[in-house]
Order: sequence, then C-alpha cells, then structure tokens
Amino acid sequence: MNNIFIFHGTEGYPEENWFPWLKEKLEAMGCKVFVPQFPSPPVVSAKVSEWFDALKDYEQYINENTIFIGHSLGGVFTLRILEKLKQSVKAALFIGTPIGVRPILNYDRDSSFSGFSFDWTVIRANAKNFAVFQSDDDPYVSLDNGRELSQKLGIDLSFIPNAGHFNKKAGYLKFEELLEKIKPLLD
Repeated sequence: MNNIFIFHGTEGYPEENWFPWLKEKLEAMGCKVFVPQFPSPPVVSAKVSEWFDALKDYEQYINENTIFIGHSLGGVFTLRILEKLKQSVKAALFIGTPIGVRPILNYDRDSSFSGFSFDWTVIRANAKNFAVFQSDDDPYVSLDNGRELSQKLGIDLSFIPNAGHFNKKAGYLKFEELLEKIKPLLD
C-alpha cells in the first residue's frame, strides 16, 4: 500500500486548498493518505523541531512505498525529512517551495524555520522520484526557487503559468496536474 503525506505550509491546515480533494482521490485509488497538522502560529515563526515532533506519530508509515507532497514551507520540511531518512521513499513532490532564492515574501521567517542550506546528495539518494511545481506569478515564492530546486534534484520543472501559490486564493481547490504526476507512481 502507498502511504502518502501532504504537508501544509506556513499557517496552513489539513482542510485547506487542494488537500482534501487530493486525499479523497488518492484514497479512492487505495492509498493511505495523511495530512498532519503542524504547529504554525501566525506571526511567530514555525520551528522545524516542532514539526518533527508532530511527525513522530506517523513514523511507522514512512517506508519504501511512501510519497511526500510538500506545499510551500511543507516542501522545506520534506527536504529536511529526506536528509534524515535511513531508507529511501518512493517519491517527493514539491509545490511552491522556497529554497532560499530571493524574492521570497517571508524570507526571514522561512529561513528561521530551518535555514536554506540543504544536503542535495542525501536528498537525491532518499527518494526514487521527484517533481517540482512552480508558477510565474506566485506572490510568495519566486519562479527561480522552482527552477533551482528542479536543477538540484536533476529533473525538469513542472511549470504552470498563472497558478499563483497553488492555494485557494489562486483557485486551487483541485490540482489535476499533481494527481497526474502521482498516478504512475502508484503501480
């Protein structure tokens, strides 16, 4: 069975954006889907250590059949998970993820979460498949973050014009392109 995790971003929660839609679609395909709530208080920066504490409740579901999907700061958290894993997972997908390329609207806040220095060799070794989605009009995370993340992972960028931050405000209550990227991974 595929265990799929959807990680929200700053001030996020499990019932926002396209998360419930994707969860429903994947569960209908026989996947076990987790959308954990992480501490992400307004104004105060989230702490990566607190997110790892929250993830402890789900560790038994992280294995070679796991797929991580990180939206925004959830993508940064996904990178940190990949750096710590003892075994590789099936895939890691990143949506509007800030990796330190300015402009980033909340650069200082995101940087204080866990910094923007990553061990790309370990990250690439700990997931068999990757995808990176980025838009050209994301008001929070510039397109160059997606370009650089794709380059560091050795993949092509999944560029979607005029998609904003892939959130409700940008009209993203469904995310068909993401689902299409996931389907071949479920075999």
